[in-house]
Amino acid sequence: MYEPNRLRTFLAVAQTLSFTQAARRLGLRQSTVSQHVRRLEEETGRPLFTRDTHTVALTEDGEAMLGFARSILEAHERAAAFFTGTRLRGRLRFGASEDFVTTRLPEILEAFRREHPEVDLELTVELSGTLQARLEAGRLDLILAKRRGGPTGEGRESRGGGAGERGADGKGERGADGRGERGADGEGELVWQDVLVWIGAPRLRLDPDRPVPLIVFPPPGITRARALEALQAQGRPWRIACTSSSLSANVAAARAGLGVMAHTRGLVPPGLVEVPARAGLPELGPVDFVLRKGRRRGATQDAADALAAAILAGGDRLHRPHGALPG
Repeated sequence: MYEPNRLRTFLAVAQTLSFTQAARRLGLRQSTVSQHVRRLEEETGRPLFTRDTHTVALTEDGEAMLGFARSILEAHERAAAFFTGTRLRGRLRFGASEDFVTTRLPEILEAFRREHPEVDLELTVELSGTLQARLEAGRLDLILAKRRGGPTGEGRESRGGGAGERGADGKGERGADGRGERGADGEGELVWQDVLVWIGAPRLRLDPDRPVPLIVFPPPGITRARALEALQAQGRPWRIACTSSSLSANVAAARAGLGVMAHTRGLVPPGLVEVPARAGLPELGPVDFVLRKGRRRGATQDAADALAAAILAGGDRLHRPHGALPG
């Protein structure tokens, strides 16, 4: 009943909340994307999006269509693979930012393993900056990571602490390579966009006369760099209250009230809340989540393409945290 290409277009718009970004991802004209969505809405007899000149949002029926669209496309792809006799093989080294540990990425990986049992999938969980470096060095084949967002939705390279990031003591600090968590070439297929926000324990109160207590990842880290840059630009002193490369450890420190941390709005862990605007903390700006592929070809590239397609098809599930973090 529902044409697969229109469903793929619908998923792309639902995940990016942008007709422009969906068109770029799919390699289509924006008018074609609009036409696909309009035809799908005509077939369902329901509006799937509310949209104006500035925003796009899913309706309640659009939310329901997400599950149906994924199921139809997965069945379509299984049937195609069965009748064409194609089976993926080989080793696939996949890296993911720890941001995704509490999302439904494991479900996507489980389904991929079930569909492609002859692919040896190896998972690396690291900071996005570390994943970018390993991809560039040929040590990973596909990564799902974050990068700085730009005003047009494109990631922009930012020099972390170009003039030095200064804390309460005025001493500068730089990331390991002077960059945020973004590859130097700026490549990557957009999965979705969000914004960084300050989060902390519900009862945490910041004293405006004292340095802001920060919970951060070690360099290189886009959230660390962006938090320090924003506070420096505001002229507000800060101090490091906790540093860990583990998201679970940082979340535990935040729950204990040790300080605040910069985090993606759509991935706020249970037990933490956005710091209210009255605290006077600066805005942190947008963030992009992207897929990047390595340079290997042949069976590895085919497997990377298949996993990337599965992640893009289920991208809306990646920014809907479920369950509590361990510990």
